[in-house]
Amino acid sequence: MSAGLNGWWARALIDELCAAGASEAVICPGSRSTPLALACAAEPRLAVRSVVDERSGAFFALGAAKATGKPALVVATSGTAGAHFYPALLEAEASRVPVVALTADRPSELHGFGAPQTLDQQHLFGTHVRFFADLGIPEGTPEALRHLRAVAAAAAARALGTPRGPVHLNAPFREPLIPLTPPGPRQDDPKKNNFFSGGPADVLPAVRIAPGKLDPDEAALDAAARELSRRPRGVIVCGPRDAWDDLPRAVRALSESLGYPVLAEAASQVRFRLPEPVAHYDALLKHQSLARAVRPEAVVRIGGGLTSKTLQQWLDASAAWTLCLSEDGALFDPGHSASLAICGDPVRACAELARRVQRREPGPGAELLVAERRTRAALEAAFADEAQLSEPSVARALAAALPREALLFVSSSMPVRDLDAWASAGEARVLANRGVNGIDGIVSSALGAAAATGQPAAALLGDLALLHDLSGLLAARRLGVPLLLVVVNNDGGGIFNFLPVAQATDRFEELFATPHGLDLSHLAALCGARLSRPRTASELRACIREALGNGLHIVEVRTERTANVEKHRELQRIVAAALEAP
Repeated sequence: MSAGLNGWWARALIDELCAAGASEAVICPGSRSTPLALACAAEPRLAVRSVVDERSGAFFALGAAKATGKPALVVATSGTAGAHFYPALLEAEASRVPVVALTADRPSELHGFGAPQTLDQQHLFGTHVRFFADLGIPEGTPEALRHLRAVAAAAAARALGTPRGPVHLNAPFREPLIPLTPPGPRQDDPKKNNFFSGGPADVLPAVRIAPGKLDPDEAALDAAARELSRRPRGVIVCGPRDAWDDLPRAVRALSESLGYPVLAEAASQVRFRLPEPVAHYDALLKHQSLARAVRPEAVVRIGGGLTSKTLQQWLDASAAWTLCLSEDGALFDPGHSASLAICGDPVRACAELARRVQRREPGPGAELLVAERRTRAALEAAFADEAQLSEPSVARALAAALPREALLFVSSSMPVRDLDAWASAGEARVLANRGVNGIDGIVSSALGAAAATGQPAAALLGDLALLHDLSGLLAARRLGVPLLLVVVNNDGGGIFNFLPVAQATDRFEELFATPHGLDLSHLAALCGARLSRPRTASELRACIREALGNGLHIVEVRTERTANVEKHRELQRIVAAALEAP
């Protein structure tokens, strides 16, 4: 009876996770996970996709959960398979993404005596998941099934709770994993399928656990409003944040009430939804006289850790009274400069502060807005005069060309820095893995976001990030999910050319830049992707119009690493000249 019981057990588990909102499942092929895979496939509430590589599959689930805000499942067999989830789960932990890792396991009697594909999977991911449970060998009693359902409900609630994040459920199964007689045709009622036979027919679902949001403390809001009202010179700074909600409207209301300009990252979901944000703060604040002149007395911080080191250092050096609006209690405050942190929904916190502060007209912050306008005009002219695409102009042109309904997934390292520093216009939602800032899994993450939302999607990444995630290209080909990959190919790790080590050793190319010398046309042919190589901004825009939402397309822009360093310096000189002009 164990094979039918395995099916019932797996079906009850998946049913509970779907009841909590899961709508995406990634199945990595394996034997011991057969009951879980078939239970997912039989669940009409799940979009089920098979991804060969567990590392890619976990990043796919990460992208899906990041884009939808719902739990996404990723399933692996026993042994080393689940260990490949680790990088994606570390990112999910840091960036508060509800990924549910389901690892199949061998029964206890096979552990410790050399059985193949067996390792200790208890707490496999340590403290990096919000919740772990070993589900035990399936049992056929109503009490055991009720407990299984309750554990699944609790796991989903922790994934969606405060703070959000990944959870891990370990599921051991005994053989036979499926009935020895082939199941009949799939029917709407899984109880009529042989695989799901052999268990109790009427086990009620577990209690529904509805995760809540933290409510900002009223007294703290009053105290913050008093402090901000006393300080006319201030800024609102928005770091990365995935949610696509009313935060831009609330931030605008607070900005208008305080007279503070808004410095918003491209991945904050705020920059491109405000009429006049300060987008070029990284270049502006490198101009020392301006940075001193606009030093704030007060700072309102929203969202995750900042991409711009220049901005973070300017804030830390300002000695400003700093308010952190923390969604879940976590502080993104590496310089320990926060004066007050208010935990709770930042949309409500901003709206309440806008209502409570003493209203004023734009004050000293207007100087920063004037500098932003000058910089925008100067950069617009400089980029228009480019004869050939540069790394900054690729990021800028891509953001501006994508339509409102599109997603843009941007890689860490130079792509996210270029987008943040130079993109002033755009309408697309921008997502990035900025929890632990790795360049791994970017193709798979973008693919998961595209698949889960059905939106046309593009990814901006470098050549090394692409090579880090070749399995993502395999998944894109197998699944047929349209994806546009804009790859800046400088034949190595271009970010290292900006660091002192570039001039400090004659082994720089070998140990840091790591050129690969690969021709990406062969890679495109291998995965069935179309390849374009635009040389100008107008050619890039044409590629985007043609390729977005139309199959798998790689747009390769070739650049040179040392020339890229000089291009950034040239742009900084242009900004300085604009700021110093009479």
